[in-house]
Amino acid sequence: MKHLKTINKYFLKYSRHLFLGILFVTISNLFGIFPAQIIRNALDVVAHNLNTIHLFAGYDLMVEEDHLLSYSLLLFGIILILMAILKGVFMFFMRQMIIVMSRHVEYDQKNEIYAHYQRLGLDFYNQNNTGDMMNRISEDVGRVRMYVGPAVMYSINMLMMFILVIWAMFSVNSKLAFFVLLPLPLMSYLVYHVHDKINRKSEAVQAKLSDISTFIQETFSGIRVLKAYSREDSFVKTYHQQSSEYRDQSMDLVKVNAMFMPSMLLLVGVSTILTIYIGSLQVINGQITVGNIAEFVIYVNMLTWPVASLGWVVSIVQRAAASQQRINEFLKTEPTIHSGSYCPASINASIELKNVSVSFVHSGVKALDNISFSVSAGSSLGIIGKTGSGKSTLVNTLLRLIDPDSGEVMLDNRNLKDYDLTAFRDRVGCVPQEVFLFSDSIVENIAFGLTKNYTTDQVEQAAKDAVVYENVMEFPDGFNTVVGERGITLSGGQKQRISIARAIIKCPDLLIFDDCLSAVDTITEEEILSNLNRIMKNRTTIFVSHRISTVKNAERIIVLDQGKIVEEGTHDSLLKLGGHYAELHEMQLLEEQQLLE
Repeated sequence: MKHLKTINKYFLKYSRHLFLGILFVTISNLFGIFPAQIIRNALDVVAHNLNTIHLFAGYDLMVEEDHLLSYSLLLFGIILILMAILKGVFMFFMRQMIIVMSRHVEYDQKNEIYAHYQRLGLDFYNQNNTGDMMNRISEDVGRVRMYVGPAVMYSINMLMMFILVIWAMFSVNSKLAFFVLLPLPLMSYLVYHVHDKINRKSEAVQAKLSDISTFIQETFSGIRVLKAYSREDSFVKTYHQQSSEYRDQSMDLVKVNAMFMPSMLLLVGVSTILTIYIGSLQVINGQITVGNIAEFVIYVNMLTWPVASLGWVVSIVQRAAASQQRINEFLKTEPTIHSGSYCPASINASIELKNVSVSFVHSGVKALDNISFSVSAGSSLGIIGKTGSGKSTLVNTLLRLIDPDSGEVMLDNRNLKDYDLTAFRDRVGCVPQEVFLFSDSIVENIAFGLTKNYTTDQVEQAAKDAVVYENVMEFPDGFNTVVGERGITLSGGQKQRISIARAIIKCPDLLIFDDCLSAVDTITEEEILSNLNRIMKNRTTIFVSHRISTVKNAERIIVLDQGKIVEEGTHDSLLKLGGHYAELHEMQLLEEQQLLE
């Protein structure tokens, strides 16, 4: 139960629901107890009247006694029906309080987990599977809700029922009550012995379910690659294997529960037999009446469902504990990137890196090794290098998606860590290397970065500057065209240009283009760069690419290789240097010539 302590705050928040739920449970069970006593009195009245009728056999008084008995039984029947109705009404109120509370808790917990996900950095998402994260916010939260709702409700109901029934039993006959409740210690031992197995098997089932969710998510995301390589049958077999493992583990859990429930019912049956046997002996001795035996049998049957549901409740609690443990692992994960407090209305965007080094967490390999350079406000910088040279890591460092292991990143002569993250990123327009479009309309994707209302003219101008306006207008719905999941209905070049439009519509103080023109042809690239020359005025702009054509017009270019700056200068000076840059330039010229031939 230690893992479930973290949700006690929700019980405090919804204490009114919980208190009223307990109150209604108690009242409902009281109306469940009274019928047993009414039936006891009814049987005693019947037994007494039958003896009286026998004494007055052949006299007129026998008819009156017979009518009196009929009226008495009718009255008892009406009272029993009334009690059943009242029990049902208060049971409805009980469910309205506790089950509704569980839905509120589910809502709050999902919001808490999602908000925490948003605060965590890139390192968290690099280390965890999407399917696993989705499973924790959906399946795991659902299991916790089952604990907060049905498990708590039935536990309270069971507790109230036991207290009221045991009190009623001992108030009638303590000896009979003792024998009736004799199997309870054995029942407690059985619960204690089984719950460990349920817990371990529940954790295994949840872990396997996360694996399946991750596999399905990856399959859907990579469906194009899967079909291109004709691996459908292979993936179906893999999914079948994982599903079989999940089925086997679930069946193991079901077997434990299947053995548990009949054992509980057997012990309840033993209680019923003891009630009738011991009660009959006491009736013979004149210590109790026949009505008392009937009353005790009803009490035992009243305990049947709470006892039978005990295994189900234990299973729910153990599954919820396993799920909450998984949720707590994420909630206890602290973000590695902490926001500062400095919130400027605008930035000049002069940048300076001082001996910045960044290493990959798992491998320890240095992605950036003692990088130092500066970019004056309003100027442009080109960063070029081969694949794996550290370009994207440098972009993530400039955006403060990751913090350097050593060194400082300065923005306007102030450490980037001092800036409020939201205020800083609102002033930055970034086009990432891996373009991501939301499953929404083109207009919403372009205007995504705006925090205020936008006009149609703004969206259209951004699309024109990104040279995607004509493509959009060719679609039947124009800017209202829904692009599909991850922009699957668009070509790579169209997605890149919409991503560029999304960055420039913000009119940011700092523009970063991370290899965002790789999927467009050279003519379109030249047109986009020509438009960007106008947009870049008085804005600091950083071009990151492996193509010379993207960075050649930058005021200054740095060449990265294996995380280090190996060359620095303008396009012409680097060509004259005859080093890495010149070699790249020559290779790309040869590639272009081969394509033309």
